[in-house]
Amino acid sequence: MPPVLEPPQVRPSTKYRQRTWGYRFALSVLRLVVLGAIFGIIVGGYYLARRGFGREWRSLIVEELHKRGVEAYIGRLTLDPFRGLVAKNVRIFDYKNHENTLALISEVSLDINYAALIHHQPFLNAVDVRDAQITLPLKTADRKTDKAHLVNFRAHVYFPPEQIYVSQAEGIFCGIQISVTGQLIKRENYQPSPPISPEEWQRRMLIAQRLLNELQKFRFPAAVPSLQLKFSGDVAEIEKAHVEATLHGDRSQRGSYEIRDLSAAAEWNNQHLNIAHCEWSDRKGSFVGRADWNWESNNANFQVRSTLDLKAFLDAFGLGEPLAGTEFYSPPLVEISGSVNFGPAEFRPKIIGHAAFEQFNYKAVPFSDLTADFSWDGERTMVRDLRVRHQTGQFRADLFDAPADFRLDIESTIFPDAIRALVSPELSEFLRDWEWQRSPEIRLVIRGKDRNPGSWRGDGTITLGRSRFRGTSMNSANTGIHFADGALTCEDLHVARDEGTGTGSFTYDFKKHEVRVSNIRSSLNPAEAIFWIDPKIWKTVAPYKFRRPPNVTANGVYQFRGGKNTRLEMKVDNANGMDYVFLGKTLPFDRVSARLLLTNDRLQISDVRGALLAGRLRGQTEISLARNDPRYRASVSVSDINFPLLTDLYYNNKTAQGMLSGTYDFTGLGTDWRTMRGHGKVEVSNGDVFAIPIFGPLSGILNLIVPGSGYSIAHKASADFKVENGIIHTDDFEAAGSLFSMLGHGDVHFLDDKLDFSMRLNMKGPGVLLTPMYKLFEYAGEGSLKKPDWHAKVF
Repeated sequence: MPPVLEPPQVRPSTKYRQRTWGYRFALSVLRLVVLGAIFGIIVGGYYLARRGFGREWRSLIVEELHKRGVEAYIGRLTLDPFRGLVAKNVRIFDYKNHENTLALISEVSLDINYAALIHHQPFLNAVDVRDAQITLPLKTADRKTDKAHLVNFRAHVYFPPEQIYVSQAEGIFCGIQISVTGQLIKRENYQPSPPISPEEWQRRMLIAQRLLNELQKFRFPAAVPSLQLKFSGDVAEIEKAHVEATLHGDRSQRGSYEIRDLSAAAEWNNQHLNIAHCEWSDRKGSFVGRADWNWESNNANFQVRSTLDLKAFLDAFGLGEPLAGTEFYSPPLVEISGSVNFGPAEFRPKIIGHAAFEQFNYKAVPFSDLTADFSWDGERTMVRDLRVRHQTGQFRADLFDAPADFRLDIESTIFPDAIRALVSPELSEFLRDWEWQRSPEIRLVIRGKDRNPGSWRGDGTITLGRSRFRGTSMNSANTGIHFADGALTCEDLHVARDEGTGTGSFTYDFKKHEVRVSNIRSSLNPAEAIFWIDPKIWKTVAPYKFRRPPNVTANGVYQFRGGKNTRLEMKVDNANGMDYVFLGKTLPFDRVSARLLLTNDRLQISDVRGALLAGRLRGQTEISLARNDPRYRASVSVSDINFPLLTDLYYNNKTAQGMLSGTYDFTGLGTDWRTMRGHGKVEVSNGDVFAIPIFGPLSGILNLIVPGSGYSIAHKASADFKVENGIIHTDDFEAAGSLFSMLGHGDVHFLDDKLDFSMRLNMKGPGVLLTPMYKLFEYAGEGSLKKPDWHAKVF
């Protein structure tokens, strides 16, 4: 193996060895310094990240933000190794008034120019917000604080010289994705406009609170709606900034109402708001609108057209009360345009519009369509050419409603039942009593101070065809109408029925709950026409059965609903006679006349004159109409009554002769004849007393005593009597003939068909010879009234 040559080793000099050691020492020191610096930075960064910078640093940042036009308070200022300086719990104030907090931001990253900071120059380049939450403090009407949150907020804001530039800011507020870009000029020497008053600030906060409450009621089942904002302006005159906004949404839901394809665009420029368009649709139709508003004049103009599901829309926003009870079968068309002045002194709208409803129901009443033009200026309302069609006819109206001035013109051929839901409860109750075979024709011109029917005055006409009122029919009717003081007056009334007519005037007073009649003249059947006044008094009129309708005139007042001032005067005159049931038998009057006075609790009939059974009748009566009080009292006088006709009526006997006269005053309870109490006097002249069934058997007895005397006619009889419990009692009956007279007393049970009577003879002429014995000839009558049993009382 060949030998290997190694290079000779040279030992370094001592000087070189000393230099190498120094280098190594310096390097070690440098490493320690670097490590210490790194450790210090880590420890300091940890401290600054956890504990934050002191008050001086926070004040320095706040002052810098102030120079940039942002009024803020920083709760903590920390250092993030990746994001740099981070301000936490940032409170943004109104730049005009620090007492008004605009927003609370969880954290903001700060882009600092440290060189400028060292040289005391503006050092804030930008702020960056990522996934932060902004809280907007709002005060409610009761001064309590409510909070709204803007979540997932991201923003990058640059601060070029004398500018604030928002390159992109976005977040979600009440479920709406909001995106903002724009820039503001902030001059170094800017002077903010005067601060607003606390009252104005509170008013704006209340508006914001209401807006928040309304937004929180929406749900978005599909994609989140988006709102894009672009702005530019001067911080010193922020009210004059230029802002553009666009809103888009696929589906938005509030309660059961769903908004589809929402689109809106608005612009704020030179203190003027212009909503170029606002559109959406629902399951039945669509909405299109535009508006503008001027800050200085506080005046807004708008124009809308809607074929929406109007009832569902209004119900969703709590405004459905005007359409309560309404059901639309197709979307109604509503067109509205006008202006509104929101001045501090008064609210002055000027609105005109048109409405067209196709088939719809109102309170279960179907209508074919409705059209109307309308206007409103905050004080005055006008509805022109309102037309409502129903299957029974058409309703047309013009309305003007202003302070102290109400006007309503109506033309209607609709069944009144169809509009009962639209009128006052009192008028609705009045219409409930009517039935129509065909629609009445109504024309009314109404004037008043307000919408209260109590202040209405007006005139018109009503024409009825075949109708029923309270169950009583009429062939036709027509009348002039006058409204005044809460009362409806029918003037020149004419009512026709098969049997006759009725004319006159009456007033239906809704306030006093009464009917006032004036110069009513009628040839109608009273038993049926009385239902038009009050069905409760039918029982009082029904017993008077007129053969043909009498001539009746009426004047006075009739009150209902418990009124106590009823006073209705009537005159009745009937030449055709009537029938009246008395003691179970029908009395035929050939002619009759009377005066009637109806009060709230009684009926008085006076000056009764009639022709009865070839004689004359006069009388008066008073009948109680009070509840559970059927009392009556009467006074009757008759003269020259055909006695044979009377006995034939009550006893089925036609052999009696003579004329009957008398008086009778009595009382009773309803139709219970046994309760009748009374007294009177009766006289029969030019008659045959023995032809009276109860006295007929005495004729044969007298003939046995004095031959031939039984055939002597007792041509005159008289008696005073009283009536009680169905019994006629007399103590002074006297019948006079040529040869004798009969004196008697006793009871006639006219309800039980019984006789209990005593009679004695007082002889004349040849019979005088028997005077000492005539007391032996006393007779008693017993048994039935039609077949009495007369026998000697002594034997």
